[in-house]
Amino acid sequence: MMPSSALARAPSLSASPRLARLKAASRQPGQASFFYWDAHFRNDAVKVLPAEYFVSDEDLLITTTLGSCIAACLWDRERRIGGMNHFMLPDSQGPDAAQSGGRYGSYAMELLINELLKRGAAKSTLEAKVFGGGAVIAGMNSLNVGERNTRFVLEYLQTERIPVVSRDVLDIYPRKVCFLPASGKAMVKRLAPAHAETWVAQERAAAQSALPTASRGGSVDLF
Repeated sequence: MMPSSALARAPSLSASPRLARLKAASRQPGQASFFYWDAHFRNDAVKVLPAEYFVSDEDLLITTTLGSCIAACLWDRERRIGGMNHFMLPDSQGPDAAQSGGRYGSYAMELLINELLKRGAAKSTLEAKVFGGGAVIAGMNSLNVGERNTRFVLEYLQTERIPVVSRDVLDIYPRKVCFLPASGKAMVKRLAPAHAETWVAQERAAAQSALPTASRGGSVDLF
């Protein structure tokens, strides 16, 4: 049994009014909905799954885990509002991009930017931090999914004139990314490539969808 002092220090969903509020709030399709207490950072958190995004101006934690996928963290440096997406492939040549939510980068970026603008952000003061694009599964390098995702998001942000102030992309590592939308701070942890089983299903799903269609910057904290 946990000592009473430890129980007092371990918030639960029922003990957090903010988590209860976030969990009960209505959401648009594609908005992340997995809210929890992060014991490492001792903060309320939301996990962004593939094809999802989340925007907030609160001092909560937005997290995701990445293989060849990309997470773009956008932040308005004046209004202190930010968000993260998680997409699996660069683009769709067919009519299914919108139907698939944020699975494709072109639609995922549009969803994230539009939600930021709806919340009061200004495009002229947005900046980006970009993560992911790793070649985490041996034998899938010929498809270059991570490289294509990385190239897409950097070109997209350049076209939209949103500066990339930091990045941790490519290489062979899966990554866990944590983003604080109220401050714009991002942290990344490179996970051991030897334990990539978690990513196999996600990477192969992205690769199968890809078949028919065929670092530098500001500081990033490691934790």
